[in-house]
Amino acid sequence: MSDLTERIFNIIKDPHLASFATITEDGRPWVRYVTPHASEDLTIRFSTFIGSRKVAQIKKNPEVHLTGGVTDLPTAQTYLQIQGKAELSTDKAEREAFWNDYLKRYFKGPDDQNYGIIIVKPYRIELYTMGNFKPEVWKK
Repeated sequence: MSDLTERIFNIIKDPHLASFATITEDGRPWVRYVTPHASEDLTIRFSTFIGSRKVAQIKKNPEVHLTGGVTDLPTAQTYLQIQGKAELSTDKAEREAFWNDYLKRYFKGPDDQNYGIIIVKPYRIELYTMGNFKPEVWKK
């Protein structure tokens, strides 16, 4: 793992609040908060309701954008701008692997028919350091 990849991974490996943008059916951006986390290959996952607007928007246009990495504003040092392609997974193994107690607020369990996982495969990530206006860029 390169130094840049490792620093990005350390920022997004744990669940955190991020903004997630999709394109609406009429071609306009739509942003909402999600709680993603990433695997070592920088694939990003978060849960969703299968019938949500974001799922319909992703099916029509899989190009997405996330902004994240800040967990505490007063001590924030870095943040990320992430471009990628998203897809919905309803794979049983994927849903079971992602399941955690926090999701009990929204779903009955990993077999809930309304529960799905959004998988984002980034192709460009910009790592910004506070006070530096030029990002470090990771590309796939």
